[in-house]
Amino acid sequence: MSGRGSQAPLGGPMGGPVGGRTRDPVRVLIVEDSTVVRQLLAHIVAQDPRLALAGAVASAEEALRDLRRIRPDVISMDIRLPGMDGLEATRRIMAEQPTPIVVVSDAVADSSLRISMNALRVGALSVVEKPIGFSSRNYAAVAETICTQLFIMSQVPVIRRRPIGQAEPAARPVTESAAMPQRHPSILGMAASTGGPPALARILGSLPADFPVPVLLVQHMGAPFMEGFASWLDGIVPMTVRIAPEGERPLPGHVYVAPGDRHLVLSPAGTLRLLDEAPVGGQRPSANLLFQSLARVAGPAAAGVLLTGMGEDGAQGLTELRRAGGFTVAEHESTAVVYGMPAAAVRMGGVSVSLPLEMVASRLLRLVPAGAVRELRP
Repeated sequence: MSGRGSQAPLGGPMGGPVGGRTRDPVRVLIVEDSTVVRQLLAHIVAQDPRLALAGAVASAEEALRDLRRIRPDVISMDIRLPGMDGLEATRRIMAEQPTPIVVVSDAVADSSLRISMNALRVGALSVVEKPIGFSSRNYAAVAETICTQLFIMSQVPVIRRRPIGQAEPAARPVTESAAMPQRHPSILGMAASTGGPPALARILGSLPADFPVPVLLVQHMGAPFMEGFASWLDGIVPMTVRIAPEGERPLPGHVYVAPGDRHLVLSPAGTLRLLDEAPVGGQRPSANLLFQSLARVAGPAAAGVLLTGMGEDGAQGLTELRRAGGFTVAEHESTAVVYGMPAAAVRMGGVSVSLPLEMVASRLLRLVPAGAVRELRP
C-alpha cells in the first residue's frame, strides 16, 4: 500500500520532514460523552506535535453531523455514549464517510469490552484504554499509547463497508508458490495485528468446533483487553477460545490466545510456554517467536497463518517455519487492512500461498480435513 498505508511501527516517527517537507499534524476528532475525559483527551492530543485537535463532541449524533465539515484524519471513539452508541456510530461512519477509528474504552467493564470488540469487527482499527484511574507514571504511558495509535491509524487506508446482506465481491486473486503438503499438520499458528480481530473472527468462525488440531494465536492488542478479546472470540466462533495457560498440552478444537504481556511458544515437550522475555521487534507477544517455536518443535507437522498488520512481526518466523517443511499462508493484499506483515513474509520467501481472507478457512479445512487428527510428537 502507498500513501496512507505506510507501515509505521508502533511508537513510530514524530511529525517531521517527509520527502523534503514538513508533515501536517494529524487532525483528530474526539467523541466522548464525559466532559472530564473529553477535556483530558483534548489535552493529551494538544500536547503531541504529531496531532492536532479538529473537534471534540459529546455524542455520536454530533460526530455524524459534523464529520463532513471537520473531515478529521482519525477519530477517537468512546464506546458507551448516550443515544447512539460507539458501535453503531462506527458502523455508520464506515458506511457513509470511511475514516480511521480508534476506540478509547474502559478495559474493566465487560459490556464495554464486548462493544469494543464488535466495533473492531465493523471497521474500527484498534482499541486503547481510557486515560483514567492511573498513577502519574502509568498515565504518561497510556497517553503516549493513545497518541501513537491515533497517529499510526490515521495512515491506514479505510474503505466503505458494505451493508449486511449485500453480495460479496467476485473471487480475488490467489498467489500460490507450493502445492498442498503431503502430511497433515498437527498444530496451527496464527498471528495478526491491525485489522486482526475481524479477520480472525471470520476465519475461526468458519472452522468447526471439532477442528482436528489446536490453534496457537498471537494478536497485537493492549494487555488489559486480551481476556475480553478471548472471551468475545469464544462467544462467536465454534471452537473453544481461551488465554493460553502455562504448561498445558494444546488440544484439538481449542484456540489458545497469547496473553497481552507475554510471549506464547510451543515447548520442546509439546506444551504451551509463556515467556516474560523482552519484546521482539517492539512486540510482546511476538508472532516471530511463536512461528519459530513451531518450526523447531513441529517442523513439517505445523502450519502457520499470517494476517493483516503493520510492521514485519511474524514474517521471519513464518519463513523459518516454511524452511522447516511447514505449510504457510499469508493474507493477500486484496483483503488485508494493512499489508505490512504479510508483505514482509512474501518478500522473505516465507509464504506457501497468499489467499484473500474469504479463502483462508476453506484452505485450512483442506489442509487439515476431518478425521486427520494426529497427536503432536515433538
